[in-house]
Amino acid sequence: MLSIEDNIFMIIIIGESIMGILGNGYIGLVNWIDWIKKKKISSVDYILSSLATSRVCLLCVMLVSSLTMLFNPDAYESVKPKIIDIFWIFINYLCMWLASCLNVFYFLKITNFSHPLFLWLKWRIDRKLHWVLLGCLAISLLSSLMLTLIPNYCSEFLEIAKHKRNFTKLFSVMNIQYFNLLSLFNVLAIVPLTVSLISFFLLIISLWRHIKQMKLNVTGCRDPSTQAHVGAMKAVTSFLFLLFVYYLASLLITFNYRVEESKLAMMFGEFTAILYPSVHSFVLIVGNNKLKQASVRLLRCRETARVK
Repeated sequence: MLSIEDNIFMIIIIGESIMGILGNGYIGLVNWIDWIKKKKISSVDYILSSLATSRVCLLCVMLVSSLTMLFNPDAYESVKPKIIDIFWIFINYLCMWLASCLNVFYFLKITNFSHPLFLWLKWRIDRKLHWVLLGCLAISLLSSLMLTLIPNYCSEFLEIAKHKRNFTKLFSVMNIQYFNLLSLFNVLAIVPLTVSLISFFLLIISLWRHIKQMKLNVTGCRDPSTQAHVGAMKAVTSFLFLLFVYYLASLLITFNYRVEESKLAMMFGEFTAILYPSVHSFVLIVGNNKLKQASVRLLRCRETARVK
C-alpha cells in the first residue's frame, strides 16, 4: 500500500515524464517529417532530432528507475545496478554530449572570429557532423563501459546504509573506494560541461564585440545578428542552469541511496532531475522558429476543429 507521499511522488514523476516525452517527441517528429518532405535536413535540425530522441530514452529510463524505487525497492540490490544504471549512464552521457554539440554549433554558426582554428571548424562542421555525432555515441558507450568495469560498491554500501541510522557515522565507516564510481562519473561529465561553458563565454565575447561595433556604426542593436546571439545565449544558459540542477539532484540521489531516513530527499532528487530533459525541450521549441511556427499551426488547427 502506497503512502500519500508515494502517490504524490508517482503523480509528479509520471506527469513530468509525459511532458518531457511529448516535448522531445514533438521536436523529433517535426524535424523527421520535414526531412521526409524535403529529402534533406539541416545540421541544427539533425542535432536537435538526435538530442530529442536520446532524451526520450533518458526520460523512460529515469521513469522506470523511479517507479522501481517506489514499487520494488529490493530490486535495487540486483537488477537495477546491473541494467538500469548501465543504460542510464550511457544515455546520460549521450544527452550531455549532444547538447554540448548543439551549443558548439550555435557558437560556430553565429559568432565571427578570425582565429584559424575557428574558421577551420566553422567550415568543416557541416561536412563532418555525422562523424561528430558518431563520436558522441562512441564516447558515451566507452564511458559507460569504463564505469561498468569498476568493481561494484553498491552491495557493500547498502549493507552499511541498512545498519547505520546516523548519517555521519555512515560516512565515517565508508572507504574512499566506495566513491570511485561516482568520482569517475563526475570527472567524465565535466568534459561536455566545460565545452558548453567555453561556447557560452565565447558567445558573450562575440555579442559584446558585435554590440560595440553596432554602436560605432550608429545602428540599432536589434539587428538579426544580435538577436541570433541573444537567442543562442538563452538556449545555452538554460541548458547550463538545468544541467547544474540535474547534476545536484543526481548527487542528492546518490548520497541518499537506499537510506530509509532520506527517502523524501531521494524523491525530491528524482523529480528534480527529470526537469532537465523535460523543461529544456520546451526552451528549444520556443527558441527555434520552425518548431515554434509548427506549434502555432497545430494550435490553430485544434481551435478550428473545435469550432467545427
